[in-house]
This record gives sequence, structure tokens and C-alpha cells, in this order.
Amino acid sequence: MHDLLTSLQGLPTLVIYLVAATIVAGETAVIFGLLVPGEATLLLVGFLAYAGTLRLAPALLVMTGAAVIGDTLAFRSGRRYGPRLRASGLGARVGPHRWSRADAMLDRLGGRGVYAARWVAFARTLVPRLAGAAGMPYRRFAPWNVAGVVSWVGGSVLLGYLAGESYETVSRLLGRATGVVLALLVVLVAIVLAGRWLGRHPDPVRALLSRAAALPPVRWVTGRYGVLFFLIAMQVGPGGALLVNLATGLLLLSAAGFAVAWLLEAVVRWSGLAVVDGVIADWFADRRTPGAVEVAFTTVSVLRGSFLIVLVTVVAAGLAWRHRPWRADLLSVLGTAGAFLPLVVLAVVADATASGRPAVVFPTQNAVAAASLCTLAWLLSRDARWPLAVAAWTAAAAGIAVVGGARLYLGWSTASGTATSVLLGVAWTAVFVIAWVTRDRAVAAGPPSTGAAGPAPAQPHAPATGCSGAGSSTGQ
Repeated sequence: MHDLLTSLQGLPTLVIYLVAATIVAGETAVIFGLLVPGEATLLLVGFLAYAGTLRLAPALLVMTGAAVIGDTLAFRSGRRYGPRLRASGLGARVGPHRWSRADAMLDRLGGRGVYAARWVAFARTLVPRLAGAAGMPYRRFAPWNVAGVVSWVGGSVLLGYLAGESYETVSRLLGRATGVVLALLVVLVAIVLAGRWLGRHPDPVRALLSRAAALPPVRWVTGRYGVLFFLIAMQVGPGGALLVNLATGLLLLSAAGFAVAWLLEAVVRWSGLAVVDGVIADWFADRRTPGAVEVAFTTVSVLRGSFLIVLVTVVAAGLAWRHRPWRADLLSVLGTAGAFLPLVVLAVVADATASGRPAVVFPTQNAVAAASLCTLAWLLSRDARWPLAVAAWTAAAAGIAVVGGARLYLGWSTASGTATSVLLGVAWTAVFVIAWVTRDRAVAAGPPSTGAAGPAPAQPHAPATGCSGAGSSTGQ
């Protein structure tokens, strides 16, 4: 934030006003305004007014005038091109649901809809056009529009002004750690926004996953894997095949953990990656303060691997008691109450991998934390609806970012080591999830063998175990 403010303060004041006014006016004047960050621009204008780069009163007047001009141009555009614009390719890209919601707002509220539209991101771009296309007189449109613009611009700029004051207060309290806190907040906000988008748009995500699964290499691997699992299941049953699958996968990942630790050490030592790690480590070291270090240490201590494994155990036991997996077959217990066992194996492997090596080379606790949080998200999302499942995985991603950031801040890991260990933890969870989903599909297909999976009449109880939801949750 300080670097951005310094760069903007070096620009002529007239240029800042001109660029900001163009963005604010363009948000409604052109249909591409759906992609223009008008609200963020006003917040930044308020921040610059607090910093003294701009004057508050002229900033309010210029931004208000720009917004009114943009709305007027949009109104005239709607009056002249309204129906054709909606039917055009550009209107189709806006999406029928957005047009419908803007229509409903204008039909339900009339002039008050013009006022309310100023506070809704997509509506303030579309409603002025719809008002013009609907034949609303400009003398009726203008008062409601000006009222909405004044309240929206004034509120956003003043909020940015107050945010500048709050930033100064936080900076005094946190000192040099302010930059680290802001960086972490940016990452968390990005994760939450991404999760929110995924929760509201399941169809594009599922379509993308389907296309990825249809790629020749992925299709070849999954096909061979399914055949191999089926052949093993014919010999030892689906339950035995699952145990073989898990044991093989965990052994391979254990070997990969040792190999990655050795390879990462060599790469960091002999490549330019050490320079990048050093720059990042120095940046965090320059921003360490006693208070922030204490908070980071507390965070790492609370979200340590052992605590997270216990948390996974408690949640898994609760889900097992709720779904009674033993009614389907005894092995189903592994998919709920026994979900913590791979995490225990990983913790043992992590300690063995880290023995005799600096913790900074391969921060194994990051791997344990990542695997634990991902396993917890998987358990909670197996039977959940799409928005709740996305929320669980979003929370897991945020937790991984907090743990990794705290360890980086304390100097307990490097950037490359953190990224590698997180990938290992995610892969560890993926082995368990893929093995379980494959076993679930094999049981549903009814392979010609009776093993640990139990007799066919037990199948009606399978949904109660949550196993049948594993495929859908994983596919999400």
C-alpha cells in the first residue's frame, strides 16, 4: 500500500483526477463497465484525499460529475439502441440473468430502482440503459439518479478517507509488520472471493473438470487405474483392493517426501531459487516486531499438526456416529472414523524426513497442516450441497495460507519449501480421496467377488455412510 501510494503521489494531480473520473464515468457509459473497478477507484480517491495528494471537496465534486455524465450517456444509449443492444453479442455476454435482475429492479421500484441500482455493481451499468429503453422521461430519471450518485460517491470516497485514517492507526500499532498483515489480508480476501465465485457458479467449474477428465492423458491414466483396481478387487475384494491402493499410494508418497526433501535442497543450493527465497525471507525479517511475532507463534502453535489431527479425529468420529458406516460394511469405517490414520502416517514420515535436516529446507509441518485441513474439508463436504462444500474447501485454503504465512514470517520455512510441502500435503489427501472414491465406484458396480465390502443387500445403506457423496464432492 505504501509503495502504491508513493507511486500515485508522484503523478500530477490533474492526471489523477482525469484517470479516476474516466474510470467512474466509463463504468456506466460503456457496457464494458461491468469490468471496471469504479467502487475501488472511489475508495482509492478517498485514501489519496486523506494522504493529502488530493483535496476532499474537489474530489467529491469531480467524481460526482463524472458518475452523472456516465449515467446520462448510458441513458441516451438505452433510449437509442436499447433492444438491439440486449440482442447483440455484447448483450449476450452480459448474460440474461443480469438483464432480468436489472429489469426486475426497475419494474418493481421505478425511480427508486434507479437510486438503488447505484449500490449494485452490475445494476448501475445496466439500469440507466433499461430506463432509457423503457421510455422513462429524463426529468424523472435525473433526480433519482443524482440522488443515488451523490450518496454512492460520497459514501465510497468518505469510506476511503476513513480507511486512510484507520491505516495510519493500524500502522502505528503494528509498525513494520503492517505490510505483512496487508499482504496476508490480500491473500485471504482473494481466496474468499474465489470461493464465493465458485460457490455461485458451479456449472462452469464442473464443465472445466469434465473437460480436464476427458483429456487423453487423464483418460488413459484413469482407465488403466480403474482396470487395475478391478483386477485386484477380483482377487481380494473391493475392501482388500482399497487397502492395497492406500498402502501403495502412501508408500509412494513417503518415498516422494524423502526424494523431494533431497531434491529441493539440491535445487535451492545450485540454482537461483536461493536468491528468491533469500529476498522473500529478508522482506519478512525486516518486518518482524515482537507483537506480530507473538501472534504468528501462537497461530502456528494452535494450528500445529498434532492439534489438527486430533480435530480431524473428532470430526470423523462424529460423522461416523451420525452415519453408522458399519451398517454397510466394516471397511466403511475407514472412510470416516479412520480418516485420520493417513495423517498420522504423514506426521511420522514428516518427522523422519526432517531428522538431520534443517527445518527451513523442508518445512514438514506445513505438509501435515495442509493434509489435515484438506482431509477435514473433504469429510465436511462429502454429503454437503455445493455452496457448503465450496465453503469448507475455501476455509481449508485460507487456513493453509495462514499457517504457511505465519511460518514464513517467523523464518521457520522458505517460500519454495512452503510451496513444496503444501503440494505434498494436498497430494497425500488426494491419494486417500481417490482410493476411497475408486473403491466406492467398484462397490457400486458390483464386482464379481465378495470380500470385505460385504454382501450386495448392504448397498441401500451406502448413502448413509457418506461414501456415495465422495464421488460428487471430489468431482466438485
